[in-house]
Amino acid sequence: MKILNPADGSLIRELADDDAQAVAAKYARARAAQPAWAAVPMEGRIAAIDTFKKIIEKKKNTLAETLTRETGKPVAQARNELNALAGRIDFFLQKTQAALAPETVLDDAPGKLAERITHEPLGVVANISAWNYPYFVGSNVFVPALLAGNAVLYKPSEFASLTGLAIGEMLHAAGVPADVFCVLTGAGATGAALVDQAVDGVFFTGSYATGARIAAACAPRMVKLQLELGGKDPSYVCEDADVKTAAESLADGAMYNAGQSCCSVERIYVHERSYDSFIAAFAATVKGFRAGDPMDEATYLGPLARSPQLATLERQVADAVAKGAKLLTGGKRVARPGNWFEATVLSNVDHRMELMREESFGPVIGIQKVAGDEEATRLMNDTEYGLTAGVYTPDEARARRILAQVRSGSVYWNCCDRVSPRLPWSGVGHSGVGVTLSTYGIQAFTRPKAWHLRAV
Repeated sequence: MKILNPADGSLIRELADDDAQAVAAKYARARAAQPAWAAVPMEGRIAAIDTFKKIIEKKKNTLAETLTRETGKPVAQARNELNALAGRIDFFLQKTQAALAPETVLDDAPGKLAERITHEPLGVVANISAWNYPYFVGSNVFVPALLAGNAVLYKPSEFASLTGLAIGEMLHAAGVPADVFCVLTGAGATGAALVDQAVDGVFFTGSYATGARIAAACAPRMVKLQLELGGKDPSYVCEDADVKTAAESLADGAMYNAGQSCCSVERIYVHERSYDSFIAAFAATVKGFRAGDPMDEATYLGPLARSPQLATLERQVADAVAKGAKLLTGGKRVARPGNWFEATVLSNVDHRMELMREESFGPVIGIQKVAGDEEATRLMNDTEYGLTAGVYTPDEARARRILAQVRSGSVYWNCCDRVSPRLPWSGVGHSGVGVTLSTYGIQAFTRPKAWHLRAV
């Protein structure tokens, strides 16, 4: 497997794939090691993850550079991810013990009857992670999974393999046994071999198409399955919103990490009274984003991590323009080595266009005019996805009324592209099944056991 720099196509490193035999061997070691890890007191598991967090802090500049070289994420944004990771890990360190504490729900002393709930680890968990935010997305799974007493078979995306290996090295240095957290390197065949193992849970982050194949493979085995999939995340700008503030917020939400975020803003609806002023402010903001060498601290827009996505963006732009969209800026590949695409804004779009229906996952956005709240709500729900949605207005009651009608796992008022460890992260429809983050996301890595206790 060749690890290529998406900024210039140069070879960074070659890695051996884990074939089916190697995957099976790592699974066997993880299965054997898991009971001893589960027997470690919670305080010991917490101490190991806390040490892991401290190691990341010491190495964050080197880790950020590695992430930038293999994914193209601008180094300042890579460092932002690592800086914010500490707060996410702290949430799990502070909340896991209470979230998994045994609970007595009935204690009928006269009848000597008690009912109790305990949270048992699933066992061996398969974690197939993503490249766009490997520290965030990965830690949402492997940190609470390890704290809950599971062994983890971690397959980073082939586009973030070096980061995945670094995560494994740091966890092992922090005191997590090598067989309790096993890193598997490889592409789709390695992931398929992992899903084929007799694991107790499969946690995947990626595309809907791959998620559907994983769901079909797991269905006959009745194992725990969580799928964090794509989105076509909408935002609506009401006529009473501050145009400049909304445009700047949504431009960042659409273009940060070159639009390669799970909850990137992917389509925008603007009230007809503010439409012209909004698209002017939005396009001006996007034109001001600096594209260039991702290792430059001043760079905002880097290359795409995956070269095949360039063709997807070209197709979406061509389809939209052919059906009447107006290209305000960008619209094509950048003529240089690597996976570069211009920051692209289109107006006069509608739902006949692929741009407004299928995930773009790149620096491309369509802006559609609407007559009012009813039309905006209808269009926001006109999708097979349901990850996030937002409304911009100073009127909180209005925002609550609109967002209550939107089918989406997360909703935003006057903000976008935001994830909090305190809130559950989930999707509707093709955006997936299951929950990460929050205390619900901690309990997802356990199996509740019901205790009926009667003294005789």
